[in-house]
Amino acid sequence: MNAVRLRADKDTGVAVVTLNRPERLNAIDLAMAGELARVWRELRFDDSVRAVVLTGAGERAFCTGIDRDTVVPQPSSPYMQDDPLLGVGPKANDLWKPVVAAVHGMACGGAFYLLGESEFVVADTTAAFFDPHTAYGMVSAYESVLMAQRMPYGEVARMMLMGTAERISAQRAHEIGLVSELTDPGGALDAAVRCATVIAGYPAEGVQGTVRALWAAKEAARAQAFAQAPHLIALGNLPAQRQAELFAGRRRQYRLR
Repeated sequence: MNAVRLRADKDTGVAVVTLNRPERLNAIDLAMAGELARVWRELRFDDSVRAVVLTGAGERAFCTGIDRDTVVPQPSSPYMQDDPLLGVGPKANDLWKPVVAAVHGMACGGAFYLLGESEFVVADTTAAFFDPHTAYGMVSAYESVLMAQRMPYGEVARMMLMGTAERISAQRAHEIGLVSELTDPGGALDAAVRCATVIAGYPAEGVQGTVRALWAAKEAARAQAFAQAPHLIALGNLPAQRQAELFAGRRRQYRLR
């Protein structure tokens, strides 16, 4: 079973990319990371696709970030640390076709690499957003940078610093602008496809130029912040064994706001 499904409608010009590891809450392992990069780069060459919808399979989650069982080989040098999630998004792969995210269930941690590189987010009322990094002794660096460009500072700061103790409800995410449209349960994908179909009906050159201009408006700040991230992570992360201990002892209760 492919970890990423791609379905393209040649009549509408819309492709649906589905994260397809529902048994792992669509957590990203190295194989899925590679498949995502391949799909985005493949779509660059398919002129019949003019807009993309990104969603997750199953009922429980859009994506829960990197799979905790994934082992990422690292060079011994602190100057050459690898983050496999840096290459999972459409912009990281030079895809300038518009991407609309359709979210249901949990979206947390590394999911923000994907949401941060989508043009806008549609969610149903089951959606919930949170970042567990601080609870497990980890620095939320790349995720914080990406979400700080999509949410008011106080909201993103609270989400990142509160860790697993709170989740932002779909309604609250809509109120603060992270989510552009809120639907009934199960309706996010259809709503996102409707938006993408409208966009795909416009001349591609103007649409893609607009996507590039929107990204350029925040690209310089993002690049400068990303340059700081590896050092902050190296300084602030607890040793992996201690992170694992905190993860194993995690609290199951949280506040939904």
